[in-house]
Amino acid sequence: MIQAILWDNDGLLVDSESVFFEHTRAVFADFGYELGREYWGIEYLGKAKHTRQVAEEFGMAPDLIDRFISLRDREFLKALHHSVPLRPKVRETLDMLSGRLKQGVVTGSPREKVELMHRSNDLDGYFDLIVTCDDVTESKPHPEPYLTALHVLGLKPENVLAVEDSERGLASAYAAGIPCVVVPNYLTRVQVFEHAHAIEEDVWGVLKHLEW
Repeated sequence: MIQAILWDNDGLLVDSESVFFEHTRAVFADFGYELGREYWGIEYLGKAKHTRQVAEEFGMAPDLIDRFISLRDREFLKALHHSVPLRPKVRETLDMLSGRLKQGVVTGSPREKVELMHRSNDLDGYFDLIVTCDDVTESKPHPEPYLTALHVLGLKPENVLAVEDSERGLASAYAAGIPCVVVPNYLTRVQVFEHAHAIEEDVWGVLKHLEW
């Protein structure tokens, strides 16, 4: 029986991945490079390549890469302070589950940015735990983030359901032995979700995989 749901954050609960991509694409264009949505969805969001690796593959000079990343990060942080919208049906789903199951967030983002996004969207109070990249030594697709969450909750993998939007998030949950429902966004739809427990159009679809 499922006793807890572990949500990814970026691109699943909060539409931060599209904001991050648009800022990255804009700065790429300023430097004379064209960044495609499909490439970003597969290489960065799917294969977990860092921005620096992507820039190197585009042939960007090392000194330009540092300037590019610094500029993009600065613009993205500004966007976070102006609030990033929730993904469709997120609040309705969290409200429906509140008080019925434990809920947690397992994300590769830093805690500072996650808390900023949650404050601006009034998500504080929904989650029993939040595991960020600050809490682990290995990030997704490594299983450590989900294993850490299991340890904190004191639950077995079969009693937890993970919800992810990307191939690398799915791989992390699967490696930890946790069934995972995938809710792709417009950037991650190009990925292949082998081993997914199910694929849903939005987070509300997760409810059908729970026992009430």
